[in-house]
Amino acid sequence: MDDHHDLPRPRGLHGMDHRIVAALRACGTDPRVAGAARALSWAGEHGALWLAAGLTGAVVDRPRRAVWLRGTALTAGAHAVSMGVKRIVRRPRPTHVEPLVGTVGRHSFPSSHATSAAAAAVSFGALGARAVPPLAAAVCVSRLVAGVHYPSDVAAGAALGALTARLGARWMAGGPA
Repeated sequence: MDDHHDLPRPRGLHGMDHRIVAALRACGTDPRVAGAARALSWAGEHGALWLAAGLTGAVVDRPRRAVWLRGTALTAGAHAVSMGVKRIVRRPRPTHVEPLVGTVGRHSFPSSHATSAAAAAVSFGALGARAVPPLAAAVCVSRLVAGVHYPSDVAAGAALGALTARLGARWMAGGPA
C-alpha cells in the first residue's frame, strides 16, 4: 500500500529496498500470510524462539549440553551486537507501507530478528538441528512481509548473525575462543 504515490520515488539501492518491501508487504494482504508473518515476528522478538530452541536442545541432548548452551549464548550475543549497531545507525523503519506488527523500537538497521535467526541457523544447524535454517529464513522473510524492515536491513542482520556464529564456532565446540 503506497499512499505516497505523488512523492518522488527513491532511486538506486534505497529505491530497490522500497520496491521490494512494498511488494512483499502486499503478500500480507492474504490473511494466512499475514497470520504467519505476525506469528513468526512475535516468536522471534528478542531472539526468544532461538533461546528457547537452544535451551531445549541443552535439555534434550545431554551429552552436548555445554555446546548447545554456548550456541545459545552466541545467538544472544549476536542479538545484543545487532541492538548496539541499531543504536548507532538509527535508520528509520519503512513508512511507505502499513506495518502488520508493532515494533519494540523505531530503528530498522540491522534487523535483530534476522541477526538472531542467522546466528541460530549457523550454531544450531552445526548441531544437526535441520529445522532451524528454514525456520530462520521464514523469520527473516516475515519481517519484510510485516513491512517493518527493508531487505538491506534483513540482509545485514543475517550477515551479522552468521558472522558472529562462525567467529564463535571454535568456542562453541569447546575450544579456545
